[in-house]
Amino acid sequence: MQKKIALACLTLAVTGSALAQQLMRPEEMIQTRQAGYRFMAWNMGKIKANLEAGYNKDQVVAAANLVAATANSGMGALYSPASGKNVGAVKTRVKPEFFQQPDEVKKLAVAYNKEANELARVAASGDAAAVKVQFGKTGEACKACHDKFREEDM
Repeated sequence: MQKKIALACLTLAVTGSALAQQLMRPEEMIQTRQAGYRFMAWNMGKIKANLEAGYNKDQVVAAANLVAATANSGMGALYSPASGKNVGAVKTRVKPEFFQQPDEVKKLAVAYNKEANELARVAASGDAAAVKVQFGKTGEACKACHDKFREEDM
């Protein structure tokens, strides 16, 4: 079942990639993906706050579901070589290597999606200790891509 879901997500991402690249200007792609990542980061922050004090299962589940949904939304479609550089006032931190190493990008994206999906699954259990462990794994998977393909400064 997991392989079918992964294949469906990959198919959607590839189809969505072509469509997004036809319909969006490079600066729109940059702005949209940055908004998605900011929204994911905000929700990861909500999970972290719940783990540090006053754990609220419903808030954690909602935030984890959002992180997983965004991770699986096909955000890869928001990357084209033309969106890999600053466009006017719209800045990006994606490194050129991102477009030169598609297999590595795919590997890191699949790993992040796996961890984000697991975070949503674990959050549903209500086990704060398990959520804390999976939260760390999800954060590390996110950081792996940043470390390899994201410039420090804009």
